[in-house]
Amino acid sequence: MASFLLSKPEIDYIVDGVNSNYRADGRTCKDYRHFNIQTGVVSNTSGSAKIQLDRTAAVVGVKAELGSPLPMSPGKGRLEFFIDCSALASPEFENREGEELGQHLARRLVEAYHNTSAIDLSQLCVIPGQQCWILYVDALVLEWSGGVLDALSMAVWAALSTTLIPKLTVTGEGEELEIEVSDNPHDSTKIDVSKAPVVVTLTQVGREYLVDASQEEEACSSLRVAMGVDREGHVTSANKEGDGGIPYHKMNDIVTLGVDVGKQVFQRLDSLVQKQLSSDTMDTTEQTMFR
Repeated sequence: MASFLLSKPEIDYIVDGVNSNYRADGRTCKDYRHFNIQTGVVSNTSGSAKIQLDRTAAVVGVKAELGSPLPMSPGKGRLEFFIDCSALASPEFENREGEELGQHLARRLVEAYHNTSAIDLSQLCVIPGQQCWILYVDALVLEWSGGVLDALSMAVWAALSTTLIPKLTVTGEGEELEIEVSDNPHDSTKIDVSKAPVVVTLTQVGREYLVDASQEEEACSSLRVAMGVDREGHVTSANKEGDGGIPYHKMNDIVTLGVDVGKQVFQRLDSLVQKQLSSDTMDTTEQTMFR
């Protein structure tokens, strides 16, 4: 993550507060900052979403395109991630650091979704060994105030949950095989994201592990654990970053905290996305009535 310089008194103040389960912004170690999700924000995509988590902001667009499946997975589609960290988010992203952070974040999302049950890629197969849907997930980090991986994972889930895959008609045989893509936007299907994860990052500050670390709290930590968690509480990935080890007696507490917070995040996401979809439906109905 990008560096953020603090003085020793500032670090001591943050660490002492966390050790007492009281953070500088008034939260406890288990509390997320307020976040909001908007879907359908990019018109030329198959699905899109924007997240605002305090001052961390990102936009995600999903583009569904026909392509060739991987040789080792002829009966499955593909899911590919690309993350761009804008120089607007931090001056440090103007150089190589922005590119390296984007690659790092993309790897973490790939690992979270690598679990075979996260998304059933066989639903994206068109012709085994020949044609499949490829979902290109592109994200742009616009602002950064900590918690960027968690925010991206939530926006990715929201974008995928609203992604529409056009229905196809396959005719002919052999070399005369033809695929016709429906141009009717209502003639499409959604992706099953019921087992897709979000990422919950647990950051060690002082003696404690906290969720949704702010920019200042990240600067006080050298160790974090990023967990992929689905809505049922299954862990799809876990990665430790930074110096030092995790005491064995702390492992169960860390996993339990990550799972509990992941479930709470999904409750909030469900509410926000459903509210957005209901609003979009009402807008469409009003437009139809007043034509």
